[in-house]
Amino acid sequence: MNIIYFGQEEWEKEYVVGKLAGNEVTFVLGSLENNPDVRDDGAEVVSIFVNSRMGAAEFDRFPNAKLIATRSTGFDHIDIAEAKKRGITVASVPSYGVNTVAEFAFALLLALSRRICEASNRVKEAGSFSQANLEGFDLAGKTLGIVGVGHIGVHTARMARGFDMNVVAFDAHQDETLAKNIGLAYVSLPELLGMSDIISIHVPYLPTTHHLINNESIKQIKRGAYLINTARGAIVETGALVQALQEGIIAGAGLDVLEEEGDMADELKLLTAPHPSEAELKTVLANHYLMTHPRVIITPHVAFDTREAIKRILDTTAGNISGFAAGKPENVVK
Repeated sequence: MNIIYFGQEEWEKEYVVGKLAGNEVTFVLGSLENNPDVRDDGAEVVSIFVNSRMGAAEFDRFPNAKLIATRSTGFDHIDIAEAKKRGITVASVPSYGVNTVAEFAFALLLALSRRICEASNRVKEAGSFSQANLEGFDLAGKTLGIVGVGHIGVHTARMARGFDMNVVAFDAHQDETLAKNIGLAYVSLPELLGMSDIISIHVPYLPTTHHLINNESIKQIKRGAYLINTARGAIVETGALVQALQEGIIAGAGLDVLEEEGDMADELKLLTAPHPSEAELKTVLANHYLMTHPRVIITPHVAFDTREAIKRILDTTAGNISGFAAGKPENVVK
């Protein structure tokens, strides 16, 4: 098949070409947005990452495309309705980072609970070994509330039990056998928010989860709780999080994703646009508040980013493409 692959790093080229031997692979470094002039009338497969948004204009750049192979679990960066209208199949990578993302969520939590970033910065930037105001808190005995008990949420729950934490969970689909085996209790979202010392987000981004944590629900959060988000930024309403931090409802947050993080990367364009979106401007400004808050840790959407996880992504993507070519599509987005 004729494949155009928008890669993140140069090393991917040799790996992917090897996995897809017998196909014609065009490797392009960077996202669709970073390569606006790239068009391919012959490409049957377009492989992208989450930093490439695929809507009608992008589909027009690849008029012969039959498959969009996204190298991600989420697919909210792709206009699925537009793909269906054009008869284009979309395939994703549903479970490459089960342990990887869960481990990163705990990395953020441990950094917050033991004030690791503050302690390290004090030594490196001030040359001070003072222990003043670096008191942390134990995870053992605390209640972790997991929002979304999919593959990553389940692994997070298992890790929490290893830390001797209590685990409660909210999910639209409850598996009581799983809950018994792991040792978690299903509760409603308001109950989870009210009883959790730490809340960890693991739901996919869908219309039903947009601003799941919002100005109203955030008032239900146990005072002094911590929020971890390694899922999607728009699941949490940024203004509500800022208000909760200002009022002391939330004591701190570990965020690998931000709402409108794409705009954060191109602020000048947003600010100088003839008719900038007021909502987007407010979100960008709120994100700046989060970036300077002493008890907020922000990382640049890297929870997935280990060599092992990336190879699992590439292997699954190659399998998705090969399966499609053989008339046996796998991991198709419905």
